[in-house]
Amino acid sequence: MPKTILITGGAGFIGSHVVRLFVTKYPEYKIVVLDKLTYAGNLENLRDIDKSPNYEFVKMDICDQDVFELFQKYKFDGVIHLAAESHVDRSITDPMAFVQTNVIGTCNLLNAAKESWKDAFEGKLFYHISTDEVYGSLEHEGFFVEETSYDPKSPYSASKASSDHFVRAYHNTYKMPVVITNCSNNYGPNQFPEKLIPLCIHNIKNNKPIPVYGKGENIRDWLYVVDHAHAIDVVFHKGKVGETYNIGGNNEWTNISLIHKLCEVMDVQLGRAAGDSAKLITFVKDRAGHDLRYAIDSSKLQKELGWEPSLQFEQGIVKTVEWYLTNEEWLNNVVSGNYTKYYDEMYGK
Repeated sequence: MPKTILITGGAGFIGSHVVRLFVTKYPEYKIVVLDKLTYAGNLENLRDIDKSPNYEFVKMDICDQDVFELFQKYKFDGVIHLAAESHVDRSITDPMAFVQTNVIGTCNLLNAAKESWKDAFEGKLFYHISTDEVYGSLEHEGFFVEETSYDPKSPYSASKASSDHFVRAYHNTYKMPVVITNCSNNYGPNQFPEKLIPLCIHNIKNNKPIPVYGKGENIRDWLYVVDHAHAIDVVFHKGKVGETYNIGGNNEWTNISLIHKLCEVMDVQLGRAAGDSAKLITFVKDRAGHDLRYAIDSSKLQKELGWEPSLQFEQGIVKTVEWYLTNEEWLNNVVSGNYTKYYDEMYGK
């Protein structure tokens, strides 16, 4: 059935891949993309589909009261909520920005949906995308499952945990139809280069130091962003209302092992001698409250809804490096700040 769907944060890294998938796979859907276009929101991420007849972009902050008017105008059938402040380092220096966007912004969207849908919830869905970081930190054994108790360690993860609780509260109190997914670390094309992998690619290419926190022993589970977008598609269409699903890549790497692998791939892609890029590795003071290990058990999603990751990290990292090296203009525009010009060209200042 035709639907009108709001995707928040749709110009960001994960959001742009979700928008592209929905716009191309479901031409009968109307896809409205809302993004504030902060430093990590980049309309160049959507350049290839922004002329599609079922795509529309709205520049707006999810904290604004204008969100209520947006719901009244479009009569959304579903919300896929990705808009968030997401970088842990930034949350340590400016925690209130994370409270504002991740908590207040989410509640604002929930209230707008509640007012728009009244109690006529049939065919409606509020889908909230969260993170595995809300579960805290693991030692070297065990995995996060959907029932794992929340134990956030950073201002970022605390703000996401709070937003998760509000989404569940609206389901329990108002019977709003919701689903939540908690995903592991994403990587792939279009990621803002403050994040580990694109930062390393950019620095290696330009022979700059590769900063590694502590001894690089922290462990993360890595999920290819296109696989995540497909998981979101599956959960949106087949997920059970009120449920939580964990999305993981089954790819655990220590940071230092990941960086060495990335250096190997970059040496090949750049035609350098083996080991050249690894000489750029520079150990720096560890981040405050740095969680040791995240690891996702996504068996519920795989068994109940039939999703599984398509790529192992060794394949995905090669595809990722090739994309960044092929799209040097995109990366240079982001690093220089020139990516903001595309919005001005498209929509005016």
